[in-house]
Amino acid sequence: MPTLTLVMVLMVVVPAAGALLSGALKRDLSRSAALAAAAAVAAMGVWTALVVFNLSYREVVGHMPWIKGLKEAPLFGVFLDPLGCVMVLVITVIGFLTVLYSTDYMSEKNRDHAVHPEDQGRYYFWLLLFLASMVGVAISPNFLQLFIFWELTTLCSWALISFYQTDKSLRAGFKALLITHVGGLFFLVALFIMFLITKSFDFTALGELPGRIRQWVFFMLMVAAWAKAGQVPFHTWLPDAMEAPTPISAYLHAAAMVKAGVYLMARSASSGWTMSHEMGLLLGGMALLTMFVALSFYFVQDDLKRLLAYSTIAHLGWVLVGVALGALGSDIGFRGGVLHIVCHGFGKATLFLCAGAVAYVTGTRSISALGGLGRTMPLTATAFFVGVLAVTGVPPFACFWSKFMMLAGAMQLHGAIGPVLLVLLLTESLISFGWMIYIGQKIFLGAPTPAAQVNSDPPAAMSATLIILMLGCLGAAWIGMPFVQWLGR
Repeated sequence: MPTLTLVMVLMVVVPAAGALLSGALKRDLSRSAALAAAAAVAAMGVWTALVVFNLSYREVVGHMPWIKGLKEAPLFGVFLDPLGCVMVLVITVIGFLTVLYSTDYMSEKNRDHAVHPEDQGRYYFWLLLFLASMVGVAISPNFLQLFIFWELTTLCSWALISFYQTDKSLRAGFKALLITHVGGLFFLVALFIMFLITKSFDFTALGELPGRIRQWVFFMLMVAAWAKAGQVPFHTWLPDAMEAPTPISAYLHAAAMVKAGVYLMARSASSGWTMSHEMGLLLGGMALLTMFVALSFYFVQDDLKRLLAYSTIAHLGWVLVGVALGALGSDIGFRGGVLHIVCHGFGKATLFLCAGAVAYVTGTRSISALGGLGRTMPLTATAFFVGVLAVTGVPPFACFWSKFMMLAGAMQLHGAIGPVLLVLLLTESLISFGWMIYIGQKIFLGAPTPAAQVNSDPPAAMSATLIILMLGCLGAAWIGMPFVQWLGR
């Protein structure tokens, strides 16, 4: 379908062009250009996913035939299947909501971080380029193109984490760049080995490698994914990245760079080859270790954004557990892991943007300094508790459905591994629920603290974003379910 292929190309070109335009324009014009570009990309993303879903063959491939590899296969093009559709929906819709929220947040009225109007062009340039890069990751037809956009997301995240240009933000940006680039080097070595043996960068080339070499190449891709997704032992950059503006933190954690890491694993594991039982156990074991390491840091956080960062690390572990379940023989577990990408995306975006609203109004995100905000910020309080219920998996909210599928998948496994996995996953989920509810009560209920002496919820664009995201916390599973049902077939 030439029209569909063109629209998929435009999903990368439009935000890239919008980035250039926003960077060149000043003040309000920069903001308007960014919002228009993000809205256009979101509309194209939704339309594209709907078209692909209604196609009988569930897969769209478009090529740029004038650039070919050694096997006469085009090196660059577009590719979209149900897995890619899940990513495109999360990237474009949450990307648009991030830009919408930013139009009010990135202002001189922000009590936490006042932003001079002249700096907005730089902000929107990198944010829209980030959006374009993530779309490029999702629709890449082979590992080479995915790697190019993968590294571009690393560059964008470095610039956005360092945006305020304080000593802490510059150190955090450099740390994120260094650690994630180490993962990128493993990705690059895997590409070299794959190409030397198969003369191809296609996703299916992974299955053409000899057995032992294939396991080593997949392990290198696994290391790249761990670094990108903030998994142990590469997790330390992610909490430090909270020096970024809060809308960037929301996009980074809900839809962007860290989701690229788990997407790489899902894409690699569903490329027509059978992952070994040992690799599945390694992937699942490291994901479980990461979840409980992250959980142990919940109880010592006073910075609300850092707490949410550790929560993201744990939830990315949930996605990787789902991928591991697929490797161990459970299709429903794999589908649950992919569904968790979109369910967690809306829930975590809600929580981060609530944290941004609190900081915007009060000037602090210190948990110990806050209390009683629910009286003066009822919308933000409601959105925060909805986000907590969504990410911790309370029915009927989004992550209940994805977690339920993964728990069901664990019970499909033979032997003791299924029950053990079930108990560990339920333990993490219950502890996380209890602590997040406690933090919500601490910030929004009880007697108001001095920092909570504020008048109202945040401005219109920020409040509208929270309302839309609350609806997403209820509907995300129903958005993703029609696509994940086709995975593994």
